[in-house]
Amino acid sequence: MLDRDTVALDDPVAESLRGRHAHLARRLGRAAGYLPEVASFSTVSADPDPAEWDDLARLLGRGGFADLFSCPATPPADWEPIFALDGLQMVFLATGRAGRAAVEPDSELVELGADDVPEMLDLTARTRPGPFWPRTLELGTYLGIRENGALVAMAGERLRPPGWTEISAVCTAPEARGRGHASRLVDALVTRITARNDRPFLHVAEANTSAIALYERLGFAFRKRVTFRGYRTP
Repeated sequence: MLDRDTVALDDPVAESLRGRHAHLARRLGRAAGYLPEVASFSTVSADPDPAEWDDLARLLGRGGFADLFSCPATPPADWEPIFALDGLQMVFLATGRAGRAAVEPDSELVELGADDVPEMLDLTARTRPGPFWPRTLELGTYLGIRENGALVAMAGERLRPPGWTEISAVCTAPEARGRGHASRLVDALVTRITARNDRPFLHVAEANTSAIALYERLGFAFRKRVTFRGYRTP
C-alpha cells in the first residue's frame, strides 16, 4: 500500500519541469520541454487547446520531435505519429525490502561525471534503455560499474516530481550480463533516494517481462499502465 500521495506521478514530466528541473526547461505559453541536449520530453496541459499545440510546435520547431512521454492528450491530426510503446509505471514500496538483508554500500560502484559522458552515450546506444543525450547526466546522480576500466553497466536518476525520483537508464553491456549489475545499481540508487526522503519510481516497457520481474524482486510494485508516444510536428 502506498504511504505517500502519487498524484505527482500522473504527469511526472510537467511536475519535474515546474519544480526541481525548472532550470533545465524551455517554455512557450503553457507548453514546455527539456533543453534539447538534456532530454527529449515535452508536456502540455491535461486538456490542451489548439493554441497550446501551436505553442509546442513553435517551441520544438518545424519537423521537431515531440516526445510526449505518458501524456494522454492527442495532438492535432497533422502531427505525424512516430512511435507508441506500452509500458508500466512502478513505485518502490517501503516494505519491499522486508526480509532482505540490509543493503551495504557497494564500493565497486562509481559515480559518473562529465568525463564519462562519451562512454555513457556509447553504452546506451548499444543497449537502448531509453533516450539518453549529452546532458542527461544533469538530471540527477548516475552510477556505473567498470570492468577492466570499461563502463559495462549504469543506472541513474531522471524525472523528479515532488517527493519522488525516477530511476532510469538501467543498462548492462551484452558481454557483462548475468552478473547482477542491474540489481546492484538499482539497490544503490534506492538507498540514495530514500535517504533524502524521496520515493523511487520507474517506467518499464510492458513487454520487458524479465526487467519487470527484477524490479518486483527489488521492491517495486505496479502503479498504472502508460503509453509512451512520439510525434513529428508539422
